[in-house]
Amino acid sequence: MNAFPPLTRPVRLSVDCMGGDHGPSVTLPACKAFLAQHPGAELLLVGLEADLREAQVWQRCRIVPASEVVTMDDPVEVALRKKRDSSMRVAIQQVKAGDGEPAADACVSAGNTGALMAVARYLLKTLDGIDRPAIASLLPNHSGGYTKVLDLGANVDCSAEHLLQFAVMGSALVSALDGTERPTVGLLNIGEEAIKGNDVIKRAGDLLREADARQVLNFHGNVEGNDIFKGTTDLVVCDGFVGNVALKTAEGVAGLMAGILVQEFTGSLYGKLAALVAMPVLRRFKRRLDHRRYNGAALLGLRGLVFKSHGSADAFAFEQALNRAYDAARNRLLDRVHDRIIAAMPAMSGAQPEFASAGGLPPSRQAA
Repeated sequence: MNAFPPLTRPVRLSVDCMGGDHGPSVTLPACKAFLAQHPGAELLLVGLEADLREAQVWQRCRIVPASEVVTMDDPVEVALRKKRDSSMRVAIQQVKAGDGEPAADACVSAGNTGALMAVARYLLKTLDGIDRPAIASLLPNHSGGYTKVLDLGANVDCSAEHLLQFAVMGSALVSALDGTERPTVGLLNIGEEAIKGNDVIKRAGDLLREADARQVLNFHGNVEGNDIFKGTTDLVVCDGFVGNVALKTAEGVAGLMAGILVQEFTGSLYGKLAALVAMPVLRRFKRRLDHRRYNGAALLGLRGLVFKSHGSADAFAFEQALNRAYDAARNRLLDRVHDRIIAAMPAMSGAQPEFASAGGLPPSRQAA
C-alpha cells in the first residue's frame, strides 16, 4: 500500500508573478493555461496589484499584494534584508507552516536564483538532518524520459555527507514525480570503478553503498557524464560546481546541434528539399531537445516546497514549472523527503541519534 497517497483536496500554489526577465507578461498567461489544465488547482498570485488586475476575475485565484520586486541584478543582501515586502518573499511566506496549515502547498518563482535560495532558506529553514538545500532538475535521456540531477549550482563545495543527503532527497523527488518507490541512484564520477575519483567521491560512494545495504537507497554505483543522457539511472548526484557545468554544457550542445541542423538544411536547395521531407522528424527532434519542457527545478531540503523557473522562461516554460510544483505537492514530496531522511540517518555521518524520534517537519506538515 502506498504510504503517501496523492492529496485529494485542491493543491494550492503560490506564484511570484513579478520574478524573472518578463514578469506578469509571462507568468499570468502561464497561470491561466495551468488553471485550464488543472481544474483541482488553486493559485495565489503574488505581486504588484496594478500589474495583476486582469486576474481579479479568474476562478480559483486570489491576489496576494506585495509592494516590492527583487530584480535579476539585486544582490542577495538586498533581497534578504531590504526588500522585505517583495513578491518573492511574500510568495515563499505562503508555504511557511505556522500554528496551522500553510496558505500554499508549494511556491514557484522565476526570480534571481541566489536571492530565491537565500530568502527560502531564511524563511523556511532546512529539514533536520539536512545541512544544505540543493537544486534538482531534469535532463532528457535516450529513453524518451528524463534523468533527475542534483545539485545544479546551489553548493559549489560539498562533503561526502552532503552528497548522501542529496541522494536521499533526490530519491524522494523521483518517487513523488514518477511513482518509482526505489529509484536507482548514480554518483557522478570520472569512471565507474569504485577506486576512481577524489577522496570526497570515494567516501560518498562508501556512504551510498552503506545506505543501499540498509535498503534506504537503491545505489547503482558510479556513473559518468554520458550516463545522464543514456538514462542509466533515475537520479544522478554530484556537487553544485560539477552539476552546473554539466547542465550548461548540455544546453550548449543542444543549441549547437540545433544550429548545425538549421545551417545544413538551409545552406542549399538540396538541403531545403531534404528538410521538407524530414520535417516530421525534425519537429519531434526539436520537441525532445526543447529545454522549456524540462523547466522547473526543485529546491530540496527546505521545510516547504519551492520551485525555480528559468528567469528567461516564456509562458510555455513557466507553465511547466507550475506543473512540476503541482505534481510534487500533490504527491506529497515534503513527506517523502522527511521519511527518507529518517530512514537514512544511521548512514549519515554525524547523525543525531534522537532525530528519528523527534521528527523533522512541523506537526502541520507531517504525514497524516
